[in-house]
Amino acid sequence: MADLGFDGKVAIITGAGGGLGRSHALELARRGALIVANDLGGSVDGTGSGTTAAQAVVDEITAAGGDAVANYDSVATPEGGQAIVQTALDRFGRVDIVINNAGILRDASFKNMGPDNVNPVLDVHLRGAFHVTQPAWEHMRTQNCGRIVNTSSGAGVFGNFGQSNYGAAKMGLVGLTRVLAVEGAKNNIKVNAIAPVAKTRMTEDLLGPIADKLLPESITPLVVFLAHEDCPVTGEVYTLGGGRVARVFLGVTKGIVDPKLTPETVRDRFDEIRDEAGYEVPANMNDELRIALKSLS
Repeated sequence: MADLGFDGKVAIITGAGGGLGRSHALELARRGALIVANDLGGSVDGTGSGTTAAQAVVDEITAAGGDAVANYDSVATPEGGQAIVQTALDRFGRVDIVINNAGILRDASFKNMGPDNVNPVLDVHLRGAFHVTQPAWEHMRTQNCGRIVNTSSGAGVFGNFGQSNYGAAKMGLVGLTRVLAVEGAKNNIKVNAIAPVAKTRMTEDLLGPIADKLLPESITPLVVFLAHEDCPVTGEVYTLGGGRVARVFLGVTKGIVDPKLTPETVRDRFDEIRDEAGYEVPANMNDELRIALKSLS
């Protein structure tokens, strides 16, 4: 089969100045995509700014014969998100792909988690995805085609100590992914999420000796596939790292039905409620309602 190509496709990648974003930008450009490499150029905690990181990636792409433009706006505001998308429109005239990858860390245990830790993390990870995706959305609807990849995390899907802010933002991205998959279906806009484990500036101190086996380049192949027009799925989440790729899904157990349900019934049949045998995987809320009504009928 032919390689996955992106000739003429325009991809916006936030947080493209290093780590995962840089890897995605370089590979998509190698396959023919026109790249908007966005990076505020700040530190891991989101403070500061600079133009060096994004421009370095653009220079790499152009040196290899590709076409790219740097953008230094922050995803943390609606104005920044609009400016990022406008950069794509001004330079290339369209938007086909958005990869929401920008991120910061402000870890603390929950008892020490103040607004200065919470708000900036939500602004960059969760609100940032809104700010960039929303102005791109109308162009994708008009084109009747678009691909969006949101960068979630196991910290949100499964939980991790000291990351209640980060985990809440990352699981929020799963919810955003699911809703946009439903809303985008009629316009061939497919939206999926990844929960990567990779060595980046944000994670290298957390991963320890295994970090060198978890390079950003091992994450990019899935992102490239999810961003391609041949991608067959939407609303899904994948965990990956070091060459491993697996699907993460939300399942519903068979549960119980008791019209005279009491707290004592829940207590006495709790194991039955939790039993995973015969679970189903709803595609959306209406599908989950279908499952519930089937049980009640």
